[in-house]
Amino acid sequence: MNAVLPRFLKLSYHKEPIISVLITMGVVDALIGGFDDSWSLFIVGLGTTGIALTWRWWRAQQRQPLSQEPVVQQQQPYYLPPQPSSSTSTLPMLSIPKKKPPRS
Repeated sequence: MNAVLPRFLKLSYHKEPIISVLITMGVVDALIGGFDDSWSLFIVGLGTTGIALTWRWWRAQQRQPLSQEPVVQQQQPYYLPPQPSSSTSTLPMLSIPKKKPPRS
């Protein structure tokens, strides 16, 4: 539980920062108003949270689902020939000479 909540909060703040801040503000206001018997702050907190959640739901409804049609990929040009041709020369193999250890 401890590892899931921070990951969820990071993910939601990264995707929709304004909505997440409004939800956090509303929940904190509602908690402070509920514990402090300040009903006006409690109602403002619930209203802010409700508006933010409604806004998030509305934005989720605005996103249209991806079409079910298969995506046709176009043929990409080759930057390298598919088979090495005999006219091109191969590069020589590089070897690293072994270093002699220093004498003591």
